[in-house]
Amino acid sequence: MAVKVSENGRLFTIQTKDSSYQMFADDKNVLLHLYYGEKIGEENLSSLIFCTDMGFAGNPEEAGPNRKYSLDVLPQEVPGSGVGDFRDDMIEIRHADGSFAADFRFDSYEILDHSYAIPGMPALYDTEEEKGETLVITMKEKASGVVLKLFYGVFENENVITRAARLENHGETAVDLEKMLSFSMDLMYENYEMIYFSGRHAMERTAERIPVQHAKVEIGSVRGTSSHHYNPAVILCEEGADETHGSCIGACLVYSGNFVAAAQKDQKNQTRFQMGIHPTNFCFHLEKGEAFDTPQAILSYSGTGLTRLSQQYHEIIREHICRGAYKHAKRPILINNWEATYFNFNEEKILKIAEQAQKLGIEMLVLDDGWFGKREDDNSGLGDWFVNEKKMNGSMAQLAEKIHKMGMKFGLWFEPEMISEDSDLYRAHPDWAFAIPGRVPNHSRNQLVLDMTREDVRAYLLERLTTIVHDAKIDYVKWDMNRSVCDVYSHVAAQSRNGELYHRYVLGVYDLLERFLAACPDLLLEGCSGGGGRFDAGMMYYSPQIWCSDNTDAINRLSIQYGSSFFYPVSTVGSHVSVCPNHQTGRVTPFQTRGDVALAGSFGYEMDLNKISDEEKEMVKAQVAAMHEYYDLTHEGLYYRLTGQKKQDFMAWEFVTKDQSRALLTIVKTDAEGNMLPVHTKVCGLAEDKLYRCSLDGEIRSGRTWNRAGLTLHQVLKEYESIRVEFTEAEE
Repeated sequence: MAVKVSENGRLFTIQTKDSSYQMFADDKNVLLHLYYGEKIGEENLSSLIFCTDMGFAGNPEEAGPNRKYSLDVLPQEVPGSGVGDFRDDMIEIRHADGSFAADFRFDSYEILDHSYAIPGMPALYDTEEEKGETLVITMKEKASGVVLKLFYGVFENENVITRAARLENHGETAVDLEKMLSFSMDLMYENYEMIYFSGRHAMERTAERIPVQHAKVEIGSVRGTSSHHYNPAVILCEEGADETHGSCIGACLVYSGNFVAAAQKDQKNQTRFQMGIHPTNFCFHLEKGEAFDTPQAILSYSGTGLTRLSQQYHEIIREHICRGAYKHAKRPILINNWEATYFNFNEEKILKIAEQAQKLGIEMLVLDDGWFGKREDDNSGLGDWFVNEKKMNGSMAQLAEKIHKMGMKFGLWFEPEMISEDSDLYRAHPDWAFAIPGRVPNHSRNQLVLDMTREDVRAYLLERLTTIVHDAKIDYVKWDMNRSVCDVYSHVAAQSRNGELYHRYVLGVYDLLERFLAACPDLLLEGCSGGGGRFDAGMMYYSPQIWCSDNTDAINRLSIQYGSSFFYPVSTVGSHVSVCPNHQTGRVTPFQTRGDVALAGSFGYEMDLNKISDEEKEMVKAQVAAMHEYYDLTHEGLYYRLTGQKKQDFMAWEFVTKDQSRALLTIVKTDAEGNMLPVHTKVCGLAEDKLYRCSLDGEIRSGRTWNRAGLTLHQVLKEYESIRVEFTEAEE
């Protein structure tokens, strides 16, 4: 059992393989957070709390004359609102009399021998190989009939503890929920730094690191999606923690909408750490008997640095978030026509691209935007999911049959959540788009957002998508979403419930995805939102890979894929070789480098292979062969970042098989100077007592030696050049 309960059901210690999490319901029924860190015993740690009269703190009624007992300074699991804890709260409730108050007290607990599910939302799930365990703690609001259930899921082997919450209105009157996060915890004594991942379209997930101080560190999104700008995953680590040393706490939200993540020191230098749905434009109305569920947050702890933390997230997401036929099945190497043709294509062009790709060993052609409705540019046609047979010279089924006869799979691009005003769908159903009455809606990429909270909208999209996929025997769908969400107003929802729409939009997307995949169970779905604008664990529940970024420049991709690697496994990263000069940056990089960078992901091409040289075609064949050779390493192995956030003139990373029999190390030279200094890199993850042969010169050393001495290149890499180095187990 991972959940240990003692002291008459009031002390809770959650144990994973290497970590412990402890809470205690004190004599006033306040649920205190006592510890989260390296594995300990089950002794009560409440003596770590030092109570003193801080002044201007206030005391609850249960404290009587004791001025040292204050909600304003106690380390809590559920910080209330409006009743004496003046730090950031976890839950805000507006009651029928107009008052704002939330003051929860411990009531009971339950232990389940399986993982918990969340209605309408993704969450970690059990497999035949591994089942989770769940602790459910019930809290009651002191002066109303509101009940709070706290969910703690445990996956011991991955050192993962999940958090989620459910608010139930058992009272006689309605309440309005104006804030409800997935978790809050107060960490008593460490000095922390926060690592978060910021960016913009075509430059996502840049790792940044700052100390947590009394001024709040907060990131988030109010764009309707998790966004390009901040990723819903953060790390609190001790000062100076690096890849192999130091305590680190990760938090990854399994959600694809508005979110917030924050950390702040209080007056006692305790750190309050929180994550959940962003409270801006959020208000959920709950009548008697109704409930609200938060998304799940995945927590994980490492006492040995960032690499181990990342590997724990890679394993839990790969095994207990990703689903479907392609969870472990080898993904086909694809070619996408977008950067080869943009909207300017016809059947002849597509078939020529496919024919050349097939000769070079590529396994799937993906037809991107422009095959439907009146869609010659991005100003029209979205929502009209009917094949433009004039442009395609026939039906989609006919084109798919020709592709399939080449021995290739065939995929299609969709953008289901969007609508163009210049479309038959909009002319028939203008009320299906988000738009506030009396206001001209904000346009982005000349399109509006469909009201995904509506069942009739989802029913239309489900019928169109499944019909096309079934009729043409489509093998793969790229599901795109190319704008942020605003002007939120539903023409069927009560106007008083508009504060629910951002969340209900996400629930609507999840509902459509679930039903679509149930109807097309053998499909490979790749997520996309202008690249990495919805690159989150919530979407990975439906799409085992996501287009990592619209930026295909290999050098920029080093930073983007580096940031992505802190939480998300390489198997989820869509990464392609594209043409040079690169369409986003104008940079020219060697063909080999573009391939080596793309190999650290779900691999493909984004170009017209008829236009490259014979030498480059041979390199494509070699890259395709390398992807097959290294697939199990890159998609199922352990990942190591060998270079860090500090500026250096190269970047390096490594994959090691789980049995430690083989490793692949890649180096890319990112900068060059005169009188070049040698490239020396760490080597990680090899078994200490095994011998390994290096592919560069055949040198054999023990894993212990390679892991400590590293590798020096005895050749000069020019700017942007790359090299792959393989380590294989050798006989004595």
